[in-house]
Amino acid sequence: MEGLFQSAVTIILFFAILGSLVVLHELGHFITARVAGVRVLEFGIGFPPRAKVLRASGETLYTLNWLPIGGFVKLEGEDGDNSDDPRSFSRAPLRTRLLILAAGVVMNLLTALTIFFAIAWLASPKVGLVAPVVDPSSPAAVAGLRPGDAIVAVDGRSYQFLELDEVSITDDLRQHAGETVTLDVVRTDGARERLTATLRPPAEVSPTRGALGIQIAPGAPSFPIHFTGEYAQNDPLYALQKAGSETVRWFGLILAGLGDLVSKFVNDPTAAPPVQGPVGIATSIGEVFWGAGPIMTLYVAGILSANLALVNVLPFPPLDGGRMLVIVLKALFGRRISLRAERLTYFVGFAFLMAFLIWVTVFDVLRGGGTT
Repeated sequence: MEGLFQSAVTIILFFAILGSLVVLHELGHFITARVAGVRVLEFGIGFPPRAKVLRASGETLYTLNWLPIGGFVKLEGEDGDNSDDPRSFSRAPLRTRLLILAAGVVMNLLTALTIFFAIAWLASPKVGLVAPVVDPSSPAAVAGLRPGDAIVAVDGRSYQFLELDEVSITDDLRQHAGETVTLDVVRTDGARERLTATLRPPAEVSPTRGALGIQIAPGAPSFPIHFTGEYAQNDPLYALQKAGSETVRWFGLILAGLGDLVSKFVNDPTAAPPVQGPVGIATSIGEVFWGAGPIMTLYVAGILSANLALVNVLPFPPLDGGRMLVIVLKALFGRRISLRAERLTYFVGFAFLMAFLIWVTVFDVLRGGGTT
């Protein structure tokens, strides 16, 4: 029964997070179109079939739809038809159309920045380092540290998740080599204790031999992270700087991941892709929510928002970047690109994206992405 409840909550979280991010993306298109004077026919939350008309007054229809997978904005003349309406999308200047299409990407980047800023400013999660292996007769063993314990503070200094790229607990221990330090430790049963350890002298420390005497588990890439359930507040200016670096970092990591995806697909299309589909994303959201709490789940939402921004800016129809490319090409070559050719391009691109989504989802299920 508990597993069923957690699965239900995971599914709800997935649709709520992804749906909200897509709605915010569409809100960027909507606001920019309204400011530019382009007629907005409909702003829909979810995808058809339509469930309810929320507001019918004015020139824009606001609707609630049954499929909870985001939203959409319908503009006059956006399908490429030469509408007679002077406020249609197709009759707007090239710069205006490009700004409207780019606004969704900008909105997702601003959403990611806002999420990271709020977390860094008001509720930055504190973390510790789990010690899977404790070397016999090491300073850690002598101090009483046991496998599975988590070090959450060194000499009273705690650590924030958002600072792990700048501050390493193991590096701090190396800097205190030869000294006696106090370690705040969370035992495997949740009890918190303070231990005293005299670290190995600098001469005995090497890249493969730490000052304390703990190791990662065999085959593991790094030490596991322990979330303490405590949060820190930071200066707003520092939080804004951290939010900017996090947004840029994740945008870059996602871009590198896409390059890796293309390379691996070309070399071996039968191999599991280095990305997750909807099933894998939903599973990851559930694991983070139940394992690290709502703040880290919000952090994942920030990553997904940066992900949506990057994916939508790609020059591939029918994504925003692809539509921008087609609009620019039409401006350059005019009538030589027919409306039929444009629509066919969008259709083929959509079919390819659906096939890619199915391909990724199959691997999600095969590697256990379907369980929570």
